[in-house]
Amino acid sequence: MKLSVGQKASRTVTLTSKHVESFAELSGDHNPLHFDKEFAAKTKFGKLVVQGGLTTGLLHALVAEDMPGPGTVFLSQNWKFTAPVFIGDTITATAELLSLHAEKPVTQLAVIVKRQDGEVVLEGEAWCYTFRAK
Repeated sequence: MKLSVGQKASRTVTLTSKHVESFAELSGDHNPLHFDKEFAAKTKFGKLVVQGGLTTGLLHALVAEDMPGPGTVFLSQNWKFTAPVFIGDTITATAELLSLHAEKPVTQLAVIVKRQDGEVVLEGEAWCYTFRAK
């Protein structure tokens, strides 16, 4: 795919308790914010939230599958979580191509993730490298 500055790509997922359980199994993140309803109810969130890794995982899929595309990995990320994602939320990650390196397969992306209600839950930027098959 030919890339150009200003190009955008998006990816959407609805996060379920199964996602939370699977991520905990893989990562070891069994924080009570994700599993203990009584504990979560006493926090400012008021209910169970998904692990941040599920939110950022959507960005990993976006850069590896959609834009820049297959063979792409993150070199660096600078993003912040601005709101929680709850079990049952649908989130959409969007990346916009900010710059292309003139001589290397390196791209700079603006990234944003929003909940179904339009609230931004993550924002920032990332640098990516795309490996090409020889």
